[in-house]
Amino acid sequence: MSVTTDILESYRAPRRVVARKLAGGPREDRALATLMGALGLSFIAEWPGMMHAASADPSVPLDARIGGAMMGLLFLAPLLAYGLAAVIRLVALALGRRMGWFEARLALFWAMLVTSPLMLLLGLAAGVAGPRLGDLGGFVVLAVFLWVLGGGLRAAVGFGRGQA
Repeated sequence: MSVTTDILESYRAPRRVVARKLAGGPREDRALATLMGALGLSFIAEWPGMMHAASADPSVPLDARIGGAMMGLLFLAPLLAYGLAAVIRLVALALGRRMGWFEARLALFWAMLVTSPLMLLLGLAAGVAGPRLGDLGGFVVLAVFLWVLGGGLRAAVGFGRGQA
């Protein structure tokens, strides 16, 4: 299936989509591509808000804001995402759930990719209406992220490799 079809299906049945992706075997290249796609879209989603902020406060120019966001989202966030996936796996093991390293990564990265279109909408709203609307939209994005992550982790635990 295409990525966009899988994203749309993930809003209804995240467990089924992640289980289908895990059935393809551990493919670190796809997991990394999923993460970088999610972070790339999140980076683009920040632009309207940064343009709004740069026009409101010209002491920090737009190119500096974009450079900072690029450094954070495209270079530092992948390291944090891999670390968070490791923590998720260790917590699952402490709770008695069998889950491999790859399964934890894929569940987290897929949840990030599924919420990135919502981040684009949220960024557009922040660019037009300012950051206040982003607060309410942020809760919606967080709820969708947790929904998809929870379904993905249930699929990952069901896979039960324990190692990968």
